[in-house]
Amino acid sequence: MAQQRCRSVLITGCSRGIGLGLARGLAAASPAPDWVIATCRYPEKAQELQQLSKQYSNIKLLQLDVVCENSIKKVVKEVEEILGDKGLNCLINNAGINVVASLEEVTAETMLTIYETNTVAQLMVTKAFLPLLRKAAQLSTGMGCHRAAIINMSSLAASMQLVQANEMFLKVYPYRIAKTALNMITRCLAADLKGDGILCISLHPGWIQTDMGGDMAPLQIQEAIPGILSVLANLSEKDNGSFLDGQGGTLPW
Repeated sequence: MAQQRCRSVLITGCSRGIGLGLARGLAAASPAPDWVIATCRYPEKAQELQQLSKQYSNIKLLQLDVVCENSIKKVVKEVEEILGDKGLNCLINNAGINVVASLEEVTAETMLTIYETNTVAQLMVTKAFLPLLRKAAQLSTGMGCHRAAIINMSSLAASMQLVQANEMFLKVYPYRIAKTALNMITRCLAADLKGDGILCISLHPGWIQTDMGGDMAPLQIQEAIPGILSVLANLSEKDNGSFLDGQGGTLPW
């Protein structure tokens, strides 16, 4: 990952879509991280991810259900055993779900389910990995993925300033509201952890053809991943607390 190498990355939600693409892209990068820890709820069902872990020796596949406290605790211990004293350089909070729900269709239950997975879980996973991120931060200087970074996968749909410009997103009330709240988590973490040397950003990866993005999306995964990896590789102190797109451009909150 660019000039100063990122030695370890953990990605949530790697069984498909962007998570799977990031795991593949990072594992094949030159230079590649020593460890690409790819997590998902059901590793035994994630056939493509299993193939990747056989193809690349630096991929470690672990089970993680981001809404389960015991699962989070278990994976933190497993990651600690893998990484030891070097800590974790980069946490990518990618796991998320979406449900189509317009104003007429939205329910309290749907709102709470999406909020738990797309917002609360990201904060709880981050909180659990903070000791390992702090450990890595103590071993380097500057800010970026080479030291310690938290990448929250957000969405253009979360932008409060662009609500009128993106009426298609009105069909996903729970998703966009949860992602807007995730952006506030990014801002809070960036301020809170700056003294520790831990960078935090929100990243809109682009509208990509995935199970979540749908067939109408203009980008395919293989087209989007190189740009995202370039953005991650070039993050520095000036980016802390920002909302970026997959090409490194700044988005309005």
